Amino acid sequence: MGSFQLEDFAAGWIGGAASVIIGHPLDTVKTRLQAGVNYGNTLSCIRTVYRRESVFGFFKGMSFPLASIAVYNSVVFGVFSNTQRFLSQHHCKEPEASRSHTLSDLLLASMVAGVVSVGLGAPVDLIKIRLQMQTQPFREANLALKPQAVALGNQPVYQGPVHCIATIVRTEGLAGMYRGVGAMLLRDVPGYCLYFIPYVFLNDWITPEACTGPNPCAVWLAGGMAGAISWGTATPMDVVKSRLQADGVYLNKYKGVLDCISQSYQKEGLKIGRDTGRGRSRLHAGIPT
Repeated sequence: MGSFQLEDFAAGWIGGAASVIIGHPLDTVKTRLQAGVNYGNTLSCIRTVYRRESVFGFFKGMSFPLASIAVYNSVVFGVFSNTQRFLSQHHCKEPEASRSHTLSDLLLASMVAGVVSVGLGAPVDLIKIRLQMQTQPFREANLALKPQAVALGNQPVYQGPVHCIATIVRTEGLAGMYRGVGAMLLRDVPGYCLYFIPYVFLNDWITPEACTGPNPCAVWLAGGMAGAISWGTATPMDVVKSRLQADGVYLNKYKGVLDCISQSYQKEGLKIGRDTGRGRSRLHAGIPT
């Protein structure tokens, strides 16, 4: 069998769709906590969103991720698995040796997957966050609001994903679709390394030697542990990314990654990374085998 396998792409597609459907409400809460105002803690945020926007408020911006993240996950996890398999076979020159894993192969494959994830995922995350954040409470006082924001008040800025894309391209150009890409690179490249490498080694360690194929319990346990490791280290930069991408709905507050980090640290200190909400769905949505 060649090194390229379509099964990895199919697994990523199914996992991506499932993760969006199950996890989007908590992702909305996470985004509001990270980039919104006056939400307090997690429970307070949930109550506030439900009181102001009903249960449908938790699903704002879901249609675009649902249509895109399944494809995104398919590509990212397929790229990782096939890159790692290609590197292993290239070193060993034997297809039968493709199950052996070296740290250098896993590191390179994870970095490739991380870069691909940013290229595909930055616009998806941007649209999702803009739609999630456009009805957040905002204060006109001491904020340099855009004129159209003052006119709109609490009315939604975007009418849907397509209108959001058109508005961003019209007002910010194509580069606007990649707002926060620097922070996303700093989140995803290390994040995928700290997910895939522990996952592969933990899965190999937990799986009984008698098993000839993936063991479901080992896959779930290794995936959960690897996700916790990855998300725990990626949260601070995820906060920065969310704030940069939400920036521009009503106002332009940050000049870049360093400015966002500086302002956030000055106002909140190290607790900037406290509101995780949930782990990144994409790091849990497709498990390479």
